[in-house]
Amino acid sequence: QVQLVESGGGLVQPGGSLRLSCAASGSFVNSNIMGWYRQAPGKQRELVATITAGGTTNYADSVKGRFTISRANAKNVYLQMNSLKPEDTAVYYCNLRLTFSNYWGQGTQVTVSS
Repeated sequence: QVQLVESGGGLVQPGGSLRLSCAASGSFVNSNIMGWYRQAPGKQRELVATITAGGTTNYADSVKGRFTISRANAKNVYLQMNSLKPEDTAVYYCNLRLTFSNYWGQGTQVTVSS
């Protein structure tokens, strides 16, 4: 069974930084896309950033220039979040996208507040 485990969330002041980590386990093809999504209370889940097996990245307009996605290999992905704003407060979910399947982590809470 494929599983994703996130870590690194927490409480941070506006302008601060956090680094989220995601580790995937199980058996799946190495050619895949991993990414981060987030969901704030009362809102729909939205894309934050994705990265392909070849290293191509995409970002939501709201985080461009502040967040950086990276991956060490096919099973580990990171999200460096700088210049955090209160509107970044949400549960952040790691995602693994295969040809016909999507897998999700349990989520990690990020709260940006004074």
